[in-house]
Amino acid sequence: MQRRDFIRHFLKRTGIGAGIMTAGTAGLVGYYQPRKQEYGTGGPENFPDKLKVPKKAVVVGGGLAGISAALELARRNFEVTLVEASPALGGKLTGWNIDALGESFPVEHGFHGFFDQYYNLNEMFASAGVRADAFTPSPGYPVLFNGKALEVFGQTPKLFPFNILSVVGQSRTLDIASFLRDYKGLPPLIEMFRYRYDRTFHDFDSIDFMTYCRRGEVLPAFVDTVLHPFADATMNRMEVLSAAEAMRYFHFYFMGSPEGLSFRITTRDCMSALIDPLERKLKASGVTVVKGQKVAGLELQSGRVASVRLDGAALPGNAQLASIPKGEVPASGWLQKQSDAGVPLLVARRGSSWAAFDARCTHMGCPVSPEKETGGFLCPCHAGRFDAEGAPVSGPPKAPLAALTVREEGDLLVLERGSGGTSDAVASGPGTLPCDYCVVAANVRGAKELLQESGAAFPSFGRQVASLGEADPYAVWRVWLDRPIREAKYPFYTVSGFTYTDSISLYSSFQEPFAGWAKKTGGCVVELHAYAIAPGQVRPEREIRDTMLRELHEMFPETRGSTIRHELFMMQSNFSRWAPGDHASRPGVETPVGNLFLAGDWVGTEAPVFLMEAAAFTGRMAVNAIAAKESLKQSQLPIVPMNGIFA
Repeated sequence: MQRRDFIRHFLKRTGIGAGIMTAGTAGLVGYYQPRKQEYGTGGPENFPDKLKVPKKAVVVGGGLAGISAALELARRNFEVTLVEASPALGGKLTGWNIDALGESFPVEHGFHGFFDQYYNLNEMFASAGVRADAFTPSPGYPVLFNGKALEVFGQTPKLFPFNILSVVGQSRTLDIASFLRDYKGLPPLIEMFRYRYDRTFHDFDSIDFMTYCRRGEVLPAFVDTVLHPFADATMNRMEVLSAAEAMRYFHFYFMGSPEGLSFRITTRDCMSALIDPLERKLKASGVTVVKGQKVAGLELQSGRVASVRLDGAALPGNAQLASIPKGEVPASGWLQKQSDAGVPLLVARRGSSWAAFDARCTHMGCPVSPEKETGGFLCPCHAGRFDAEGAPVSGPPKAPLAALTVREEGDLLVLERGSGGTSDAVASGPGTLPCDYCVVAANVRGAKELLQESGAAFPSFGRQVASLGEADPYAVWRVWLDRPIREAKYPFYTVSGFTYTDSISLYSSFQEPFAGWAKKTGGCVVELHAYAIAPGQVRPEREIRDTMLRELHEMFPETRGSTIRHELFMMQSNFSRWAPGDHASRPGVETPVGNLFLAGDWVGTEAPVFLMEAAAFTGRMAVNAIAAKESLKQSQLPIVPMNGIFA
């Protein structure tokens, strides 16, 4: 297509003509305006909404997906048990307290923004009575660049095409003229407005988003200013993010959203503001909440889940976890090993005997590693530490690491869960939970471990589960500084062009108790977040922290004179991967096991949802599938439009 013809085509499609908005534009606004829709048919009107006689349902995982499923099941008169391995609910929204500078502070996984199009999530918050003052609107979406002027994208108009034009119009780098002159790069951008689930994933899931932009010759300034910073917030690097998933992401958050670029932030930590009210709602709804209890497996009978086996319960047959050649265990130090089921293990020589631990942290199940400096163990995910005997000494873990029984068989060490092989928190829990239905709503790692037995019974399903992956690790570094950052005018910045830092949140400017501490001491509390660290950039903790500190100094030079009074560094790997080709093998809500269902942001769905909203949505979607089996009415779920405005 010639440049002149293409620009005429673009102007015609967007209703822009000669710099003025005509009557035709008004018609276009009405025709092309994204509108909130409902997903699902609802089923026959004469179907009841609730069971007359309760049936048992077990939900595994207490994150947003599990809470969503449990609340919906309870509303429909199921007898629900929600099991969470961590001592607290919330998943990636969970939090815990730390002692610092003579006070107690709540901390969490990192900054979260709650967008207006999180329809299902926001409905869930409202149902739990989350107070209006728990949120405050974000004053804008600033992007801080390395070597370029700050860009601030405000809360854009909700009407197309004014929402798109406002993004370009607000930019200091971009302008309408250069945007339209980039006629070669416009077709791939218009393709993003043509999002349609089946066609988009058929055509674009095989390549990464960076290749898509470069191959389509998208204006580099637009990639650097808009697409790259926003795409990184998927927690997947643009270079390894499926182009189709990126299109779904931009369709959901902006191009197809009726809400504009509008989001809220919490005025208190997510745990007390959001998760605690949800837990109270669960209990008031009759849900039995079991926390600090790992699920060891699903008991299958005749192709169905008969019960959920909890860690520490009597295992059928042998309680063996792994067999390890004695020669693999070093003369000093710990051998780190994984069982066939994916359980991380630690084994060491103790003179003429042996010691072994289940190496899953008792806070949220993350793997711990030996720490040379202390002789104990460190969970880098939440800065939890254990001594050499597995007892917790700092950070959020409260229960000790689970000790394992070691039995010698010739040249092999057989590791088993024995009577002394569980912590107090596990040993005090129930053994097995019989169920009529089971919803697995764990994260990718937990789901893969738990569904192995089901996968063995159904090989095709097993291959789907095995194909799931985690994104590159991310790091969160929160620092208490002795002085304010007066140059920072916004509570949150997306950051672009630096080695590690992808966002900065000034907690002392929007959230208590940090605002109170800053007012009292004259300091500030800042959090730097690396969304996804490329394999070649994974370094020791000290090196990453030093680099992030230099980047903070570059972004806000006045911080060079600041003193760090306290700090908390966490490095985790638990976000879902959205790599090219993943979509085709992603398991859906329903499984070949007749009464087993899945929920989580990693679950395959045709609906345009992402991240936290995907978790809440698939939780409700799983219950809709259960409702269909029980001849109950299905809920119609609110979503942004299924298709892009030009689809």
